[in-house]
Amino acid sequence: MKPREEEHRLIEKAKQGDLAAFNQLILMYQAQAYNVAYRLLGDADAAADATQDAFLKAYRRLHQHRGGSFRSWLLRIVTNTCYDMLRKQARHPTQPLEPTSEDEDPDHLHRWQSDAETPEEAALRQEINEAVQQGLNTLSPEHRTIIVLSDIEGLSYEEISEILHIPVGTVKSRLSRARSRLRDYLRTHHGELLPRAYRL
Repeated sequence: MKPREEEHRLIEKAKQGDLAAFNQLILMYQAQAYNVAYRLLGDADAAADATQDAFLKAYRRLHQHRGGSFRSWLLRIVTNTCYDMLRKQARHPTQPLEPTSEDEDPDHLHRWQSDAETPEEAALRQEINEAVQQGLNTLSPEHRTIIVLSDIEGLSYEEISEILHIPVGTVKSRLSRARSRLRDYLRTHHGELLPRAYRL
C-alpha cells in the first residue's frame, strides 16, 4: 500500500475511534511537529508541552479533517498552539523562552549532528544552531513560522499556504522579509559564524 493510501486508511480508522491508528499517524509526524514547536518557542519543555497539546487537539478535532494533507492539517494545529503559548507568555512573562545551554534538548541537538563530524565541527554546528535560534526568537511569530516551515522543515510554498491559511504570494513576501531580518541579526550579532559571502 502506498504511503498516502496507508495514511488515508489510518485517518478513517482513527475517525471511527481507533486510538492505535491515530497513534500511528502521530508517529509519522511527531519529530517534525516537535521540531517546529521547538523552533517557534525556543524552549525544549515548552515545545514538548505544545506538541502534546496539539496532538490532543488533533485527536478531538479529527472529524474536522476533510481530506488533503494530514501533515499540513496537523502542523497548522501545532503552529496555532505555539501562537497561543507565545501570546500567553507575552501577557504573563515569567521567564524567557530562549534556552540556555543547560536546558537545550539533547535529542534535538543530536539530530543536527553527523557521525562524520569532528568534535570541532559539531561544536561549531551547535554554535550556529544556537545563533539561528536566538535570531529566530527576535522575529515576530509570523516571520519565525515562515522561516521554520520553509528553510528548516523544507516545506513548499503551497504547503505553507495551506498550513497558515494565507495566499502563496503572502508566503513569498513574508519569507523574504523574515530572511532579511534574520540575516541582519546574524550579521550584527554573530557575523564571525557566517560564511564570508554573508558577512558583506
